[in-house]
Amino acid sequence: MSQVQRMSRLMVKTLRDDPADAETLSHKLLVRAGYVRRTSAGIWSWLPLGKKVLDNISRVVREEMDAIGAQEVLLPALLPREPYEASGRWEEYGDLLFRLKDRKGADYLLGPTHEEIFTQVVKDQCTSYKDLPVMLYQIQTKYRDEARPRSGVLRGREFQMKDSYSFDTTDEGLAESYALHRAAYQKIFARLGLDFRIVSAVSGAMGGSASEEFLAPAAAGEDTFVDCPACDYAANTEAVTFAAPAPATAEHGPVEELDTPDTPTIETLAAYLGVPASATLKNLLVKVDGEITAVGVPGDREVDLGKLGEHLAPAVVELVTAEDFEDRPELVRGYVGPQGLKIRYIADPRVAPGTAWITGANKPGTHARNVVCGRDFEVDTYLDVVVVEEGDPCPVCGTGLKLDRAIEIGHIFQLGRKYADTFQLDVLGQQGKPVRVTMGSYGIGVSRAVAALAEQTADEQGLCWPQEIAPADVHVVAAGKALQTELALQVSEKLSAAGLRVLVDERPGVSPGVKFTDAELIGVPHILVAGRRSAEGVLELKDRRTGEREELTAEEAIARLTA
Repeated sequence: MSQVQRMSRLMVKTLRDDPADAETLSHKLLVRAGYVRRTSAGIWSWLPLGKKVLDNISRVVREEMDAIGAQEVLLPALLPREPYEASGRWEEYGDLLFRLKDRKGADYLLGPTHEEIFTQVVKDQCTSYKDLPVMLYQIQTKYRDEARPRSGVLRGREFQMKDSYSFDTTDEGLAESYALHRAAYQKIFARLGLDFRIVSAVSGAMGGSASEEFLAPAAAGEDTFVDCPACDYAANTEAVTFAAPAPATAEHGPVEELDTPDTPTIETLAAYLGVPASATLKNLLVKVDGEITAVGVPGDREVDLGKLGEHLAPAVVELVTAEDFEDRPELVRGYVGPQGLKIRYIADPRVAPGTAWITGANKPGTHARNVVCGRDFEVDTYLDVVVVEEGDPCPVCGTGLKLDRAIEIGHIFQLGRKYADTFQLDVLGQQGKPVRVTMGSYGIGVSRAVAALAEQTADEQGLCWPQEIAPADVHVVAAGKALQTELALQVSEKLSAAGLRVLVDERPGVSPGVKFTDAELIGVPHILVAGRRSAEGVLELKDRRTGEREELTAEEAIARLTA
C-alpha cells in the first residue's frame, strides 16, 4: 500500500507565469509546476514532484539494465587527474572539465564520464578470461562546465546520467554486448513513452568506432539529424556521408586568370561574373594543431567545422586569424586557390577529380577559371565536411533527406581497445597468454529524459506525463466543500490500498479553479474530481492526455483506475 500524498502537506509552489529566463517548453513547465528550482546557472534542485519523476526514470533504466545482466556499481564523482591525463582527455575536454586542487595541491576533476575509472576497476578485479564478459553501470551525477548552460535541465552543468561499460575478450563479444545495450535502450525509451530515433553518430571525445545516438525529436532539441522518408536511414548531421561521384571526363580549357576586383567572397564573385555559386570553389583556411590547412568545398556549401573537427580529432581545429595572413604573404585573403598552394589541402568529395572550378588565383583582386582538380591541383585528403542541407541525397537510396531537431537522450559506442591500451587492460586468455580486453560505453541522460518527455508530451494546459514515470497514478481533487473533501479522501485511501500512487488536493481555502489549473499543470495521467455530485457518491474522471471525461460512482472509478 502506497501512502497518499496530500497537496496540503506537499512542498510545491506552482506559478501562473513563465520564468523570465525560460526559453523552452520543458524549462517553463517544470519550473511553473514546482518540479525543479534553479540554484545557479546550469545547476538545478529537484523538488519532491521532480524527484519522483527522476526516480521513476532511474527505476526503468535499472530494471532493463539488470535484465541484460549488467551489474550496478557506484564510482566517485571526484576523480584524480592522472587517469584522464593518461587517456589524453585531461587536455581534450579543455574548458568543459571542472578542475580543482586539494589542500596539498594535487589536481582533481568532477567526472564528466567514467571510461578511465571503470577500466581501472576491471583491471583490478578481472584477471582471467573466465571473469569476462562483464557489464557494469551506474546512475550518477556528472559535471561539465558548459559555457552557456540553458534550456533548464536540458543543458546543465550538473546532470544525472546512466553510464555503463562492457568488457569482452573478442570483437564478436563486444558486438553482442553492444546489441544487448541497443535492445535494452529501445525497451527503456519505449517504456518511458518517448518518441525516439536511432541514428548513426560520431564518437567525439569518447573515442572508438561504431557509434549510435538515440534522439527524441523536439523543437527545443540542440541536435540536428537527417531522416530519409523513403528508407530507414537516419544519422546525426555530423555522421552523414556523401558518395564520391565518378571522376569527371569532360575536357576543359586551360586555366584563365580573371580580373575580379573587390570580390573577396563567394557572393560578390558570383554576382560579378554572373555565375551560380556552385560553379565556384570555396577555400577555407583553418589551423590543425597550429598548421595552416585549406579546406575546399563547392561555393554554394558551407564547411561544417564540427564535422571537420570530428574527422581530424584529436587534433585541434581553429580558424586562421588576420595575424596568420600577415605571417604568410603567399596566402591572399579572399583570393586563395588550391593551385600552387604549399599547404595541406583537404576537400569535400564533391570536389572530384576532373571537375573544373572558378577559384582564387592567389593574387589580390584576381580569380581563375577552368581550375581542374587532378590537373591543376591535387587533394591530399578527401573528407565529407559540408553542412548537410535539406534535400541532400540519402547515402543509401538517393532520396532527398529531411532535417529535424532532436534531444539526445542516449548514446552507445563500440570503444574497442582505446582505453584498454592506455591502461594495459589484459586478462589471461584460454591459451595461457595475455589477451587485450575490448570495451563498449553506453550512456543515457536520465535528467535529460525528464525534459525530453516534457517537450514531447506537454500541451497548452501543462505537463502530461506517461503513466510509467508520472509522480502519481491519479490526482484526486476535492472541489472545496466538506462533503467533497471527505469523499475525495475516502476514495484516495481506497485507491492507495489497491496499489495506486495517489496525489489528493484537499487544500482548504483554495478555490476549485486553482485546484483544477494545478492538476492540469502538474500533469498526472488521471484526474478524479469530487465535485457537485459528491452527495450522490458520483465523481468525474478525466483522462489528462485525451481530455475525455465521464461521471462514475466511487466504486466504478476505483474499478476503472485499478483495472
